[in-house]
Amino acid sequence: MTTFDLPIQGMTCASCAGRVERALRKLPQVSSVSVNLASEQARIEAPAGSLPQLISAIEGAGYSVPSQPLELDIEGMTCASCVGRIERALSKLPGISQVTVNLADEKARLQVLAGFDPQQALKAVAAAGYKASLLDGRPATDEAGNRLRRERLTLLAAIIL
Repeated sequence: MTTFDLPIQGMTCASCAGRVERALRKLPQVSSVSVNLASEQARIEAPAGSLPQLISAIEGAGYSVPSQPLELDIEGMTCASCVGRIERALSKLPGISQVTVNLADEKARLQVLAGFDPQQALKAVAAAGYKASLLDGRPATDEAGNRLRRERLTLLAAIIL
């Protein structure tokens, strides 16, 4: 089992948090879930490859999970099985919600959760037997976004108290 800490946008009250929690509990692969309104986060215990289903359940309940694109240059792919091997390796990482690997242009296009460390993706590709590098213009760790999120949570806590 993997622990997923997912940011959730759009929750405004305890009822919203309850709705998200119920939607996630309906999934058979989820062993535990806890939704925190103040931090706008859900902590979920589920198998490593289940992130897309978790996000779909949250979106089905009417909320969103923010993500950002990440592109990798990949060297050494020669066939379709190479593509599949890389896609499987990247799909197992907890912060990646979508993976597309293109053999023709030797690139992997990912959707990653905010705060995902791109080095994890590079290590996963290397463990699969290929060399990967980050493309220029990549979204690095979004420090400004993290700071804004912390300030918003502090403001929300001040309003509640």
